[in-house]
Amino acid sequence: QVQLVESGGGSVQAGESLKLSCTASGAAYSRRCMGWFRQAPGKEREGLAVIYTPSSTTYYADSVKGRFTILQDNAEDTVYLQMSSLKPEDTAVYYCAAHDWNCGVVGGTIRADVYKYWGQGSQVTVSS
Repeated sequence: QVQLVESGGGSVQAGESLKLSCTASGAAYSRRCMGWFRQAPGKEREGLAVIYTPSSTTYYADSVKGRFTILQDNAEDTVYLQMSSLKPEDTAVYYCAAHDWNCGVVGGTIRADVYKYWGQGSQVTVSS
């Protein structure tokens, strides 16, 4: 069983940076795909970035490409989401998720419904 624990959320001003962490436990083969998602009030969960951990291959949604970076630290079993140039519209609850093989990249989007394991969520608030 995979467990994901997130940390690093908070409140920042527009233009600032923030780094989220997702520490995983459980068999590594069960979490080869790691993804970051967010959900704002009244909106659907949005896929932001994924990493296929065996090869460190990454994929980003257009909405965050160039501003967000997904990173992994295998020694710490941790995946990070480095966020820069934050905007008020980035305000949301951010989640990390894991799947054993399916990273959910379909037709240019990152599908949340394929992911098996989820973190508890971390609030990010960006004020103008």
